[in-house]
Amino acid sequence: MAFIDKVTSASLNVVASVVFCASVAGEAAAAGAKNWEMGFQPAASPTAEEIHWFNDAILLPIVVAIVVFVMGLLVYVMWRFSEKRNPAPSRTTHNTTIEVLWTAVPVMILIVIAIPSFKLLYFADRVEQADMTLKAIGHQWYWSYQYPDQGSFEFDATLVAEEDLQPGQQRLLDTDNPVVLPVDTNIRLLVTASDVLHSFALPAMGIKLDAVPGRVNETWLRINQEGTYYGQCSELCGTGHSYMPITVKAVSKAEFERWVTQAKSEFAAAESGDGDLRVAEAVGAAQPAARQTARAGD
Repeated sequence: MAFIDKVTSASLNVVASVVFCASVAGEAAAAGAKNWEMGFQPAASPTAEEIHWFNDAILLPIVVAIVVFVMGLLVYVMWRFSEKRNPAPSRTTHNTTIEVLWTAVPVMILIVIAIPSFKLLYFADRVEQADMTLKAIGHQWYWSYQYPDQGSFEFDATLVAEEDLQPGQQRLLDTDNPVVLPVDTNIRLLVTASDVLHSFALPAMGIKLDAVPGRVNETWLRINQEGTYYGQCSELCGTGHSYMPITVKAVSKAEFERWVTQAKSEFAAAESGDGDLRVAEAVGAAQPAARQTARAGD
């Protein structure tokens, strides 16, 4: 039994080390993903905070307990029922108690998971009283945004080509027109698509919502702190799938009002019909770098 205790202790140490590294990496991350990080991006909305709690307080302990139990059971079975200690093996084929337990215990575990899971699903579904609405429309291969409560202006947000990146901008993640939103505001998010299936994903906000042509899906967000947050289309929507990022700039309410005043005149005066051209230029500039990276990986 001493051997089993040592194996179990070593397993717990490994699991604890992995959890610790994940938590440290999560705390060290900024608004976007970083190299070598583990775990979630830091939560920037109430929904993301609830998702992190559900993972850390419910799922992770259950997963660790199951892994440790199964590992200990396997080690014990290998030790107890080895040929040396059990030269005449039992021919028992059924054990009612064990069969009831391995059916009932997983059901109880699923019930424990289901209760907070459904609460989280309803919490993330929609907000009853929204302060403003943002509509995101997926296209091949860029996003366009509408602000119906601020004058119904609309603009396209396309990938910044690699040669046009400014200091501080991230390759394949920054767009020419970031989505500007105020902090501490309940924002209704409507998502749809104009051509094929897309998926609007913002990890720091805990959002991943399908964009379906002919259908409007709804969720909400409330940004806790100012900063720039990144996401991408998470649906395989075609050859330009990896070139339609999402850039959200969270600002104060006063700065947001100033931006709205400027945006109304800027996007109203923008020439129509040049969206497809800008998308083609951005994707064309990004694809050679992507092919070079792929060849380097090979």
